[in-house]
Amino acid sequence: MAITKRQLPTFLRFAKSSNLSQKLMIIGLAITLFFIFLAFFAPVLQAWGWLQNPKDFLANPIQEAPSAKHWFGTSRLGHDVFSRTLFGAQAALQVVILATALSMIIGVPLGMLSGYLGGRLDKLLLFLMDSIYTLPGLLLSVTLAFVVGRGIFNAAIAISIAYIPQYYRVVRNHTVSVKTEVFIEAAQAMGASTWIVLSRYLFFNVIQSVPVLFTLNAADAILVLGGLGFLGLGLPEEVPEWGHDLKQALEALPTGVWWTTLFPGLAMTFMVVGLSLLGEGLNEFVNPRLRGENGIRK
Repeated sequence: MAITKRQLPTFLRFAKSSNLSQKLMIIGLAITLFFIFLAFFAPVLQAWGWLQNPKDFLANPIQEAPSAKHWFGTSRLGHDVFSRTLFGAQAALQVVILATALSMIIGVPLGMLSGYLGGRLDKLLLFLMDSIYTLPGLLLSVTLAFVVGRGIFNAAIAISIAYIPQYYRVVRNHTVSVKTEVFIEAAQAMGASTWIVLSRYLFFNVIQSVPVLFTLNAADAILVLGGLGFLGLGLPEEVPEWGHDLKQALEALPTGVWWTTLFPGLAMTFMVVGLSLLGEGLNEFVNPRLRGENGIRK
């Protein structure tokens, strides 16, 4: 009697046969979770008295170097750099998650409708999305930020506009290829409405790449938010934000005050690297062809 070996689930086989890309994804996940931890628990640490209020500055010395009292030093206004760096993660995650979620909520349904219905609607949306996609994302966000003004929600709107075409194009192309499958034609033959076909049969078959796009866009959105803050168009000045802090720090950098630039810049860099590594690893996990090619190289 032949004994068949039971196969492991896909995610367990993925973890068991780990390669460099998968190990980097784990590193990216650890970095991302670390910043999420900081964002959630920074107010708790402040309430316990372990972290200074990032808005306080009158009680602190100006431009003091890192010490036991101020781990990352103080800024030229007297802000505690360590506190503002930690609370900057909270502001960054709030804006970035909201911005990418907005672009996903708009881009995914439009892509499904355009790919499924076709016709004039498809041509019109393709022209509109391609026009937006050709514009530089930072320039588009800066222009929109001038219109909507400062604030967490306003900054999210300004950033999200550049990512809508990416979700639209990916989902639209998947929808065009999936809508010719037999199970879609069977559902149409049984009299299923457009809403039923889109929500029950198409949705889960065309969103495989959406989590990957979400992660990679979040990494890019952090840089865009930093650029808006550097230009004075992001969040209000009293809100701790890495781009705004870097703008303030550059004025003191020629005098040898390096800590006000180093730590917010490192925090932004590590967060972008973590999300990028996580997104690239998810891309390999979602894309079976890429995973197969890496398996052949091994």
